[in-house]
Amino acid sequence: MNIGVYIESGGLNTLNISDSMIDQLAALDQAESHFRSENIKFGIRHRMRSGKTVLNHTQFLGYTKGPNGILQIVPEEAEVVCKIFDLYIQGNGVRKIKRYLEEHGIKTVTGKAEWSTSTIDRMLSNAKYIGEVRMQKTFTADFLTGRGKRIKGSLTPIW
Repeated sequence: MNIGVYIESGGLNTLNISDSMIDQLAALDQAESHFRSENIKFGIRHRMRSGKTVLNHTQFLGYTKGPNGILQIVPEEAEVVCKIFDLYIQGNGVRKIKRYLEEHGIKTVTGKAEWSTSTIDRMLSNAKYIGEVRMQKTFTADFLTGRGKRIKGSLTPIW
């Protein structure tokens, strides 16, 4: 049984081609997906070698990305980060820190007045706040499924 679709731009009518031709087109599509996956991996590793971090800087309190792609400190936000860590070092838990921030009118990175205890907890356990950026903690082992795997140790370089 042939199930197909007419693709106007390429002029391909899969209703009128054989199953083996559809198999060949599927194989070409799979090969293109593999090639694209390898190119993305290469780009990520190239950025790593050049020192450019991949980071959601729009929701990363205390930092922004400069024009050259390097992280830059936002002084007023950095004060908040320092205060959170100071409060923690003084023995305050995340609930007390949350209360302090809200009572002092300190807003979150997204501008909210109410802080989440999980946000504060993630900040305190985020290695980036102590200057350590770990990239490629996961990788896509199978480009077909797109499932990520956690890396233990390091990957063999592909360059």
